[in-house]
Amino acid sequence: MTHRRIVQLSYRARLTLETIAQGSANGREVRRAQALLWLAAGEAVQEVARRLTVSRQMIYALVDRYQSRRDLPVLARIHDADHPGRPADKRHLVVSEVQALLKQAPADYGYRGYVWTIGMLKTQIEKKQVMSVSGDTVQRALYEIDYRCKRPRYVLARRDPHWQQVKGGSKLA
Repeated sequence: MTHRRIVQLSYRARLTLETIAQGSANGREVRRAQALLWLAAGEAVQEVARRLTVSRQMIYALVDRYQSRRDLPVLARIHDADHPGRPADKRHLVVSEVQALLKQAPADYGYRGYVWTIGMLKTQIEKKQVMSVSGDTVQRALYEIDYRCKRPRYVLARRDPHWQQVKGGSKLA
C-alpha cells in the first residue's frame, strides 16, 4: 500500500542518496539516506521508523531538516553535525611532560634502567602533575611525538660451529 509521499526527490538527489546508502562510512548518513529513499518511494512513516528502530518524530524531523536546507547539496543536507567530544587537555599535558622527560636519563630520577619505560614515565608524570595517568595515555603521547619503542628480539642461542666435536661426533675411524 502506498502512502502520500512526504518527500519529493529529484533524479540527481535520488542518485546521490542511493550512493550514500550503499557505501558511506558514516552509519548515520546511511540511515538518513535510506529513510529519505523509502519515504520518496511512498512507504509510510511508521514503517520507515520501525525499520530503522527510531521514533516517527525523528523521521519527521529528518524530513523537515532535509527540506529546510534546500540551498545546500544533498550530502550536506543529511550530513551530521560535528561531535567534538571532550578536549584532549590531559593528553597535551602528558605529551609535553614526556618530551621533557625523554631529554633526561632515567638515572636522574633514581631508576637503575638506561632507557625509559612506559611505567617509569607514567610514575614521573603522576608525581609531577599530581594526577592519575594511564599507560595507554603515555603510549599515545609517545606515538604523537613520533617516538617509537622497539623491543629486543628474542633469538635462540647460536649453535657453536664445532658442535659435533663437542658432542663427540667428528672422530675419525
